[in-house]
Amino acid sequence: MKIAMIGTGYVGLVSGVCFSDFGHDVICVDKNPEKIEALRRGEVPIFEPGLEALMAKNVASGRLTFTLDLDEAVAGADAVFIAVGTPTRRGDGHADLSYVMQAAEEIGRALTGYAVIVTKSTVPVGTNRKVAEVVAAANPEAAFDVASNPEFLREGAAIDDFMRPDRVVVGVECARAQKIMSDVYRPLFLREFPIVFTGLESAEMIKYAANAFLAIKITFINEIAALCERTGGDIKDVAKGMGLDGRIGNKFLHAGPGYGGSCFPKDTKALARIGQEHAVPMQITETVIKVNEEIKRRMIDKIVDLCDGVLNGKTIGILGVTFKPNTDDMREAPSLTIIPALVGAGAKVRVADPQGRREGEALLPGVRWVENAYQAAQGADLVVVLTEWNEYRGLDLERLARKMASPRMADLRNVYDAAEAKAAGFELYVGVGR
Repeated sequence: MKIAMIGTGYVGLVSGVCFSDFGHDVICVDKNPEKIEALRRGEVPIFEPGLEALMAKNVASGRLTFTLDLDEAVAGADAVFIAVGTPTRRGDGHADLSYVMQAAEEIGRALTGYAVIVTKSTVPVGTNRKVAEVVAAANPEAAFDVASNPEFLREGAAIDDFMRPDRVVVGVECARAQKIMSDVYRPLFLREFPIVFTGLESAEMIKYAANAFLAIKITFINEIAALCERTGGDIKDVAKGMGLDGRIGNKFLHAGPGYGGSCFPKDTKALARIGQEHAVPMQITETVIKVNEEIKRRMIDKIVDLCDGVLNGKTIGILGVTFKPNTDDMREAPSLTIIPALVGAGAKVRVADPQGRREGEALLPGVRWVENAYQAAQGADLVVVLTEWNEYRGLDLERLARKMASPRMADLRNVYDAAEAKAAGFELYVGVGR
């Protein structure tokens, strides 16, 4: 099959590469000439384990190409995927659909035969019908159907998620479109991965509902963590006891500094907005958004307490700034709330992160970037574990403590425990919910 992928951001690039590995001929389109040239040179603009090698393999096979020419990509395509950004719109919290609608209009003008136009971007309920209207207005003679195919890719594990998904969700309204989408995902059908066909609105809602529910789990366990700190419970034991219940499960029950990233913040805000527009307030989701921000501020209070109430003049080493490990994504990361507060209060902040510097330098002014955890700890009054990169899970704590002026640790990911830290020479250790 021939597939056109409009947009080479995180979702578009990962999807395009993986579809080509399924054996399809894939053309990825972007309007940024520098980005397309870099991709043609084999340079991947994002950090995602395994993506560069898989992209090179499929480029070499001739199944994957990159172009600025949308008309060339769409002509003769069986399926055209829209994978452009839908950022939160300023002022009202809604998803900005301007890039989606612009792509739809351009696709409509470029169609030369029947194709299924597939929205892979995360979009509010009703968007695919609007896409159909825009395409038809741009080309009244166009033969097409629309489909909704939301993505469920975890950054840092996106290739595995695409190749071995929990499920694939496809919203369609006719047998012809369903047949083409079945052919697109044929390798997954053959291996009996669940493919869920629904109507358009249900597919759109599934994406928001799933992400909001996961955000609720994270926020719930963080609230329980705060209660554990007051009552003497240990959140790790509590989460384990909860997670063994098959009705609950153990995923997303890890206490920390709040959720971030490209999906949960944006999608919870969008779902809350959709509820408001339809006079069905998403009260749980709205509360989750509020509580998640409070959790980030609570982490700042932990750090202040470990600095004896005074940040001015203190040297603080930060380990990790991306919203999660195995990604360079800084979007809505807790570090973007926590670190500016420390700098603003007069702290001298040193930052180490295996992949975060490229994005973080512009987002975190006033900090000093270093290469590793031990450099961050040199002469510091406090170290803060903010992202649980693997290299921060096995630190030589004795060495770390010796380098510090005042060996204290705020472990905001519960990588270590108090007994371990104190045995290594830390005079104070604080985790989350313990």
